[in-house]
Amino acid sequence: MATDHKPEWSDPNQPDKCSSVVRKGLEHDDQSASIQKNVRFQKRRTLEPTVDDLYDGVLKGDRSLLARAITLVESNAEHHFQKAQQLLQKLLPKSGNAIRIGITGVPGAGKSTFIETFGMYLCSLGHRVAVLAIDPSSSLSGGSILGDKTRMEQLSRNPRAFIRPSPTAGKLGGVHRKTRETMLICEAAGFDVILIETVGVGQSEVIIRDMIDFFMLLVLTGAGDELQGMKKGIIELADAILVHKADGANKQAAEQTRKEYNRILHFLHPATKGWAPKAYTCSSLTRDGIDEIWDIIQSFEKAGKSSGTLEERRSSQAKEWLHGMISDRLHYHFYHHPVIMNMLPKSENEVIIGEKTVASTVESLFNIFLNKN
Repeated sequence: MATDHKPEWSDPNQPDKCSSVVRKGLEHDDQSASIQKNVRFQKRRTLEPTVDDLYDGVLKGDRSLLARAITLVESNAEHHFQKAQQLLQKLLPKSGNAIRIGITGVPGAGKSTFIETFGMYLCSLGHRVAVLAIDPSSSLSGGSILGDKTRMEQLSRNPRAFIRPSPTAGKLGGVHRKTRETMLICEAAGFDVILIETVGVGQSEVIIRDMIDFFMLLVLTGAGDELQGMKKGIIELADAILVHKADGANKQAAEQTRKEYNRILHFLHPATKGWAPKAYTCSSLTRDGIDEIWDIIQSFEKAGKSSGTLEERRSSQAKEWLHGMISDRLHYHFYHHPVIMNMLPKSENEVIIGEKTVASTVESLFNIFLNKN
């Protein structure tokens, strides 16, 4: 190697010990060239699993195929819709055997921390826990922003747990429109406790009530939650209120907040027939109150099954799901109608400049959509 190509710190007396020395490779007589020129690299294409492959994989608890099944039902591609529905139809008889728990609360209440502690406790009891963490959507990529898998480090490594972050995709209430299908797949995979964590944006979280059995609201002390409770809002939909972070110097204040919420709940109509919601204190740091919360949920499930309330609730939820899907399909087909797509910008402009009323414009567009013209 030329001297001017060596680094300044090289030893001229020992040139072979310089790490920058480049030596020509030796080629044996029987060695053929392995590098082909002008050959374009192509990534190996993996075969897409069939419906039967996904079905068998989900029932066997194969995490890879479980994740791919959920990705399939979350897909907005038209060619994935029929395949996803075939899979769901096959898995439907295997679902419905889990307790579905919704968890919401103001930002900063420690929902992810609580879910990790609570989930680890349930796994230690022998349960299989699926966490469907609803994250805000990125305006750029459309994917999850918060990444609950990274915030639930211990639970994500537990073999008895499965965490699936899903973006809200702009859905009101922070609940992804495919959350129901994801929940059914997880139940068919053998998970007997489903935890749904929502973004926590306030009163619009009521949509979660239409897909779960037990609804928990996490609150904090000294964060104005008491006044929000006096305005009702989402508190009247809760089956239990958890005053979180009840540890250390905050323990006494948390106990006082619990009493205040219990006074409020006394004047509200219960969200579940035959069940009186109450407020409790808990701490994910010290794990105080975690076992009590699970006892409360088990009591709720037992009472609901014996009275038929849970069965009635799930029947009502299935009906709401049907009507919700009808609305989604109508919305999709209307905005993807080729004539509507061409006329909509002009119609918007006519409404903006005041040439036509909103009602008459909508009537005209629907006449085109329904082929009345």
